[in-house]
Amino acid sequence: MRIYPLVFKHVFTKMDPEKAHYFAFDAIKLAQRVGLTKAVRKFFAPDPKLRRTVMGIDFPSPFGLAAGFDKGATGILALSDIGFGHVEIGTVTGQAQPGNELPRLFRLVEDRAVINRMGFNNEGAETVAARVATARQHLKADYTGTRPVIGVNIGKTKLVELEDAIGDYLESTRQLANHADYLVVNVSSPNTPGLRLLQSVESLRPLLREVGELADQVAGRHLPLLVKIAPDLSDEDVADVAKLATELNLDGIIATNTTITRDGLSIDSARVEEIGAGGLSGAPLKRRSLQVLRQLRELVPAQMTLIAVGGVENAADVKASLEAGADLVQGYTAFLYEGPFWARAINKELARSL
Repeated sequence: MRIYPLVFKHVFTKMDPEKAHYFAFDAIKLAQRVGLTKAVRKFFAPDPKLRRTVMGIDFPSPFGLAAGFDKGATGILALSDIGFGHVEIGTVTGQAQPGNELPRLFRLVEDRAVINRMGFNNEGAETVAARVATARQHLKADYTGTRPVIGVNIGKTKLVELEDAIGDYLESTRQLANHADYLVVNVSSPNTPGLRLLQSVESLRPLLREVGELADQVAGRHLPLLVKIAPDLSDEDVADVAKLATELNLDGIIATNTTITRDGLSIDSARVEEIGAGGLSGAPLKRRSLQVLRQLRELVPAQMTLIAVGGVENAADVKASLEAGADLVQGYTAFLYEGPFWARAINKELARSL
């Protein structure tokens, strides 16, 4: 019998969702600090047959944890120990910020979904960079084979005006690029006012070009650079982003972020209206994320990396994304519903299916 679903049903659902998240995450980090996750690392480790090289980086598994779970890079080692092939931390901003007012995280249990309007709450690039650097050193020392990979997701500080956004992204790049395995420019969260306007090709071109140039300079090597886009872009806009990414020789695209639509939900519409604004993630996003993924795969060069995220719940979803053209796959929302054995279960079933 699986224990976590019972804990979720009888304990976590009775707690505020954000407090429950921190409680569960703190428990995983505590297990790492006392050496428990390291002691059972082999039990969680992905099958060697899942290893793959993407963007010139060796990944122990194609399945990783999406940005948003570990915003401050406080649990990279613990999350790596429980089976994630890569952990994308953030979103990190140039300046520290508290995020939006509480409450800002809402469960839609009936739909296996979450609505959040966190607002990039984080301690700022300088503080987070020190943690990423330390975690990377530990991963290099602790793993004799292919180690888990660290991605860093950066966004715009809320108080920074759109016309000054590039400078803000560059500050994060300056602090973090030397410690990341790959870097992601996030222009697609719905929870920072005006941020999605940066997805227009006119705004995105100079942003990606300048971040990419500085990242390579700071890292002293080519640092793979990706952009994360929204599922709410029209097919025409997705095509424009694909064309721009090809023009700039970008390393990859992450598809997709959360959605502002509320289509296909079974939860009572009055409850959805009561929750209000925010990005929807989880199972309802699965169909549109796959659509965007398939469109991108047809439009970008074969060597350009595509990372699929949105509605991933199990190994079948991971496999479907890989077959649709993804090189890597990320999950997040189902982690809240499935618990600490989730990545292991996906890796195990994925290895069996291969």
